[in-house]
Amino acid sequence: MNIGQASNASGVSSKMIRYYEQIGLIKPALRTASSYRTYGDNDVHTLRFVRRARDLGFSVEQTKELLALWRDRSRASSDVKAVALEHVAELERKIAAIQEMAKTLKHLASHCHGDDRPECPIIEEIANGSAKDRTDLNARFGVASLK
Repeated sequence: MNIGQASNASGVSSKMIRYYEQIGLIKPALRTASSYRTYGDNDVHTLRFVRRARDLGFSVEQTKELLALWRDRSRASSDVKAVALEHVAELERKIAAIQEMAKTLKHLASHCHGDDRPECPIIEEIANGSAKDRTDLNARFGVASLK
């Protein structure tokens, strides 16, 4: 099947299939004499695995690790469980950080008059919040990407 058909069968866009090949997450597709990519059922199965792992929020590196474990029939299930539990802990840290942000914004919104006056504690906090505040929150929750 061609890349469009593999995309439809796997739920992974053609662009992402090419990207995953480029970064080495999946092996490059076989090519026809006219250089078109061709995919088989095993390729589609792998793409579905990747899509599901990414849907669960695993990073590309974690997905690569899971793919290696999936392909290794002599693996210990404890290895897979360790990757999953590490990811759960990461998700829980991000959830806590997001909940803290929501709590802060709710607090600020409750102190905003929401009228025609220009004074607004939300804008003041955004304008005057320090880099140290962000660093402290990020360190507390281990979420560097939520700056």
